[in-house]
Amino acid sequence: MPAAWITDPAALRAHFATPPARIGLDTEFIRERTFWPQLALVQISIERGDDEPEILLVDPLAPGILAALTPILADESIVKVMHSPSEDLVAFRHSCGVVPKPLFDTQLAAALAGIGAGLGYQKLVEQLTGVTLAKGETRSDWLRRPLSPAQLEYAADDVRHLFEMHDQLQHRLQELGRSEWLAEDAARTVINAENEGPERWPHATMRSAQFLERDAQLRLLRLLRWRDTYARDNDRPRNWILDNELAVNLARNPPMDRAGLQRDLDAHPKAPRKLGDAVWAALNTPLPDEADAPDANEGDNRDKQRLRKLQDAVAARSAELGLPDGVLASRRWLEALLDRGEWPDALSGWRREALEAGIAPLLAGQD
Repeated sequence: MPAAWITDPAALRAHFATPPARIGLDTEFIRERTFWPQLALVQISIERGDDEPEILLVDPLAPGILAALTPILADESIVKVMHSPSEDLVAFRHSCGVVPKPLFDTQLAAALAGIGAGLGYQKLVEQLTGVTLAKGETRSDWLRRPLSPAQLEYAADDVRHLFEMHDQLQHRLQELGRSEWLAEDAARTVINAENEGPERWPHATMRSAQFLERDAQLRLLRLLRWRDTYARDNDRPRNWILDNELAVNLARNPPMDRAGLQRDLDAHPKAPRKLGDAVWAALNTPLPDEADAPDANEGDNRDKQRLRKLQDAVAARSAELGLPDGVLASRRWLEALLDRGEWPDALSGWRREALEAGIAPLLAGQD
């Protein structure tokens, strides 16, 4: 059955006059010149008995389509089967004001089922169904109209096999007793998309920040916070506002006055010359919470032997559970656990239950 091109809101609503139990869902979006992903296409697969699923290619650029799509995404009686959907969820939240749920993430399900971590859609389709998909349209301009036949076929394939994968993965997780693990992780993915906001300590993840003194780190934090807010409000990529190299240089060697800042901006090819007043204010205005900012050098000062022991314990537990490396606990999560002395949200629920008994002695400083 060929995919249906949908530009009429009434036609979209008609397909959901009787809501299905589940849909396959994917998007194509563009994010090269904007902060927020621009929704360019929405692919939906719908079950029709034992036949091949009906596939809708929904044009979000058509008038009224997003308003018709929103209640479908918000209908919690419909399971949304998606693959690695984090950015798709952000695109839906920005364009439709809603994050689709409940969610079944086939990439996450494959990891929890012990098949592999971070598997791409094409690879997982081939592994579970034996079908080899084309990859030729991954860099297409999805905002152009009309879309080419090759684009339409590629887009349809992105949801054509989701139900078959859903059935297999759901069965494996049920056999392993891990369905609740997936539900817990998927719910966290949805919550993260619903509450997606500026990172509180963006300097802490920049490698170059590790070579800055404390005062310079705080100046960098101020600049990065300002940059993120400006990029969001003006829908422009962060590095279009202020690139990392210039931000670090200004933090390390702050200009003496506003004129000195302008000279620095004029000398840099990608500098925001017209935003000099805002950059100056951000650079020199202390943040209310900056005294609580973590030191970016903490990673160098952390007890590496203790972290290594934690990683070894996690690896051993992962092997017992048949989980791929990095699924049970990433290095970053373990570093957060050591630094804060508290279990981060990412390690809550089933992960903490699986790990706590084994690593509690290590956290207490016992060998």
